[in-house]
Amino acid sequence: MSYADKVFVAMCQDILENGTSTEGELVRPHWEDGTSAYTIKKFGVVNRYDLSKEFPAITLRKTYIKSATDELLWIWQKKSNNIHDLKSHVWDEWADEDGSIGKAYGYQLGVKHQYKEGMMDQVDRVIYDLKHTPFSRRILTNIYVHQDLHEMNLYPCAYSMTFNVTQKKGDDRLTLNGILNQRSQDVLAANNWNVCQYAVLMHMLAQVCDMRVGELVHVIADAHIYDRHVPIVKELIERPQYDAPKFWLNPEIKDFYQFTTDDIKITDYVTGEQIKDIPIAV
Repeated sequence: MSYADKVFVAMCQDILENGTSTEGELVRPHWEDGTSAYTIKKFGVVNRYDLSKEFPAITLRKTYIKSATDELLWIWQKKSNNIHDLKSHVWDEWADEDGSIGKAYGYQLGVKHQYKEGMMDQVDRVIYDLKHTPFSRRILTNIYVHQDLHEMNLYPCAYSMTFNVTQKKGDDRLTLNGILNQRSQDVLAANNWNVCQYAVLMHMLAQVCDMRVGELVHVIADAHIYDRHVPIVKELIERPQYDAPKFWLNPEIKDFYQFTTDDIKITDYVTGEQIKDIPIAV
């Protein structure tokens, strides 16, 4: 059975059984009808996935991994903040009439900074360090830039990746590990979406830096289930679980900026029925 399923089910059960409710509190999110969107939440959820063992896609329902990868490349490769550069419509609610989401996500990764080695943006800095000083403890990105928050249509949810390289005894190749830090997460709508897209990122960076892929640790400050999602989640976590799918990444690509969604393949992906029209709080 998929390890990601076990992690997801345990997390949801913990939130439902031991979480705290925001009902009656002053909350920002609301439903389309204007009603306040309350949650059951858990603080400080930490989930670990060993990417060397299997790809962390849940099988309870299908995660659209190519679409998730397209969004990842929109942020990390194109460094774009315009939804017209994105194939899906998940960001439409937060875009202005020109398609911009403001100085958020990809915009921040594309800002160049002065280093002693020269001018680089955050993505190029990560790749440079992984190739030149892989055992550095300073390899990270951060897109929660306070001075620009007032110009972001949505504050970043997944805001930081910290990379850490290890060398297993007897292995001549290094292993790439990463921590994804997230301030807030809608567990039903986004949890496995984010896990899968950052797992893909880990595979891509490991390949272009000639490393093995290791652990992805997902840290969520506020992991929540919205009130209107509770019955959906309760049904979802009771579903049958299947084996994790197989993940393939085009081994010919050695430059991160050459990857496209055509360079990944997901096979043997057996899942439960898709849940359609999940209400999204904004």
